[in-house]
Amino acid sequence: MSIARRLLVPALSVLALALPRGAVAQQAPKPTPQEAQALLKDRPELLAQLRQRIMTSGMTPDQVRARLRAEGYPENLLDAYLPGATGSGDAVPTNDVFDAIRALGISDSTDVDSLRTLVGPAREKAAQREREDSLSRLESAAGRSRVDIPIFGTSLFRSSKSEFQPNLDGPVDANYRLGPGDRLVLILTGEVETAQTLDVTREGFVLIPQVGQIAVANLTIAQLEEVLFSRLGRVYSGVKKGAGATTQFQVSVAKLRSNQIFVVGDVVRPGSYRVSSAGTVMTALYAAGGPSDNGTLRSVTVRRGGKEVGRLDVYDYLLRGDASRDLRLESGDIVFVATHGPRVRISGEITRSAIYELKAGETLNDLVAAAGGLTASASRQRIQIERVIPLSQRGSKSEERTLIEVTSDAALGSATPSLPLENGDYVRVFGVAERVRNRLTVKGNVWRSGAQAFAPGITLSEVLRRAGGTKPDTYLGQVLVSRLKGDSTRVQLRAMLRDTTGAVLGADLPLADDDEITVFSLTDFRPKLYVAVAGAVRKPGQIPYREGMTLRDALLLVGGATEKAYTNEVEVARFPLDRHVGQLATTTRVPLDGVAMPGSEADVGNGTSQGASADFVLRPYDNILVMQRTDWHPLQSVWVTGEVRYPGKYVIRDKTERVRDLILRAGGLLAGASIEASYLARARSATTFASAIEKNSAAVRLGVDLSSIMNDPSDLNNLLVEAGDSLDIPTAKATVEVRGAVNLPTVTVVKPGAGLNSYLRAAGGASQLGDPSRAYVIQPTGKIEARRSLWFFSLDPTPRPGATVVVPPRDTSNTGAAALATITTITQIIAGLLTAYALIKR
Repeated sequence: MSIARRLLVPALSVLALALPRGAVAQQAPKPTPQEAQALLKDRPELLAQLRQRIMTSGMTPDQVRARLRAEGYPENLLDAYLPGATGSGDAVPTNDVFDAIRALGISDSTDVDSLRTLVGPAREKAAQREREDSLSRLESAAGRSRVDIPIFGTSLFRSSKSEFQPNLDGPVDANYRLGPGDRLVLILTGEVETAQTLDVTREGFVLIPQVGQIAVANLTIAQLEEVLFSRLGRVYSGVKKGAGATTQFQVSVAKLRSNQIFVVGDVVRPGSYRVSSAGTVMTALYAAGGPSDNGTLRSVTVRRGGKEVGRLDVYDYLLRGDASRDLRLESGDIVFVATHGPRVRISGEITRSAIYELKAGETLNDLVAAAGGLTASASRQRIQIERVIPLSQRGSKSEERTLIEVTSDAALGSATPSLPLENGDYVRVFGVAERVRNRLTVKGNVWRSGAQAFAPGITLSEVLRRAGGTKPDTYLGQVLVSRLKGDSTRVQLRAMLRDTTGAVLGADLPLADDDEITVFSLTDFRPKLYVAVAGAVRKPGQIPYREGMTLRDALLLVGGATEKAYTNEVEVARFPLDRHVGQLATTTRVPLDGVAMPGSEADVGNGTSQGASADFVLRPYDNILVMQRTDWHPLQSVWVTGEVRYPGKYVIRDKTERVRDLILRAGGLLAGASIEASYLARARSATTFASAIEKNSAAVRLGVDLSSIMNDPSDLNNLLVEAGDSLDIPTAKATVEVRGAVNLPTVTVVKPGAGLNSYLRAAGGASQLGDPSRAYVIQPTGKIEARRSLWFFSLDPTPRPGATVVVPPRDTSNTGAAALATITTITQIIAGLLTAYALIKR
């Protein structure tokens, strides 16, 4: 075997999973892209299995293509199955793949028979979907809508959960006929205790010890028992019929033989099958995938020895559970499924919408019965039949379709003959009208609104009493009655009520079918009155106004005052009495006169408080403002950390507290405090340092000179503290850190008076990538000091203890241009100096 053949053996053996049964005998057509997608959707494991086989072969995709090409196959034959492939929507094995499998000899007929069972139903489903889509497109092009309904009965054979195969280990009924290959068990009890296993030989007999040879071929179990009574009775005297028997026997089938049968015609997978000897026509049909879309379900024939021995109507089994004609098969039987007979589609208000096959003489009555009958909402006034005129009845004109309107009374009644149907008819059963007759509707301000039954002579007052009467706030001046006219328009009627019992003032109004009665409420016509409360209250906003509402009532309804409220007085704004002079509102300051506001500290909540607030009566649309105290603030804190005697969180005592006061409250500075490195951290864009941290805001580090602050309280460094400040006084350090683009980043001892270059030399100087001209110092307070240039001189900062010297990398984005700019600048400076010197000498 060549290298390519060794590669294809594991790969194409998985591809065989997708081959339909019977492909050895005849070439299967190449599936359409739609069929391919449906097949892979129904069996997604095929693609995964094939890719796994190719991956475990150890070959790269290029090697796979090269070896396929060497064997004469298209090099892209397996591209869709290679690892990493994405375009595998139509990767279903084609005729070329099957030819490769057959040429390599990796599949025998047994493999094909077992594998095609896996894929056949999926391929048939894909083909069915494609045919239905094609039919739908054709009917849409013809301007007709179509209900997508299945062929009745085919789903029984397409389901993967059904199984008609009988148990090969028995038992069987008394009508089972024995034959070569069956295995029997004979048990004797009583005077004789024994059990014998008896195999039916090819010649059709069994051999029982001490009894001899007994021919059993073509005998039923019941007939065999009669024979055994005779033969066993000759040997065992206790074996007899009746009450005097002292020895009993039982015979049963322990293992069934298998029969070779053939299923041909319009079935999904025609071919030869081995089925149990207890198998019937339904068993054979299920093994073959059932009739195809072109096959019949009404006349499945069985031929034995060249003669027809049975005919099965599957509808008997499906509709009535009648399996009396489900013939038991014998070896060599042929099950033939012919092309289907006339078919009719039915949909609408029917129990089971589907496509049904009709036998000769069956009518609309039979079709409706097969479909489960009409639903409760079906109309008995209209059934529509869309018919394709038979070829023999078409005239010279292009009249090919017609529409027949029938009533179910005429078509399904016993007095009128049933309506015959034609092949291709489409029956639509319509539902009853949506309109409900003999109905009245009551809406609005009644106790029980909704629909009521109409009766001739019923009046408005009676309908209102049925609705429980009207509510107390009913508008008595008018009740509206909307009446439907014959032309589907409505006319407006009206009546007045005497009182809220529903009694009509004057002559009572007689009602008609489908009248709509509307009762109004006085509340619907009233404005929505409210008062508004704003300011330092718990639930500011609008609250409904009630007659007699006082200021204290309103404050209670909004949850009372907050802790920030000014409790001496509130302001009430209201509409002026005279609005013609241009004034928009008047305001009144209402003193509380010591009366506690609800929710305030002085409110005892005992309900005994009296005063102006209790007596001040509100008007609709009043606006109440509870003012806020300016002298109220929550406790605010600052942090003191580092080298103080009592570090921690301190509450600010007043608005004049400064840094020195804070240090003294913390017990003063310790001996190891670094005065030069101390700093005050303050939130940059938040009111407090805590909120700054929560909002991820940057904090500013303010360097403070503690020596000046502690010696002189009036020093400018003695800042006022703010909420959220953090004063940090670190431990004194005697080192300076050098980092960045230097040859040896290091930490060195402070050299009193040493400049920046001294610390750079301690780190081995700047590296090749470093730019010493841009070096800078981060002082312990957080302040950043950079080198400054003055003509040809540079002024370097002096690092203090705890500082960090940083050398940044060079800017390599445009080095040449920068160098040229530097040279140009120096040239201009020199030229200016020479010119100035020449002028002075002149």
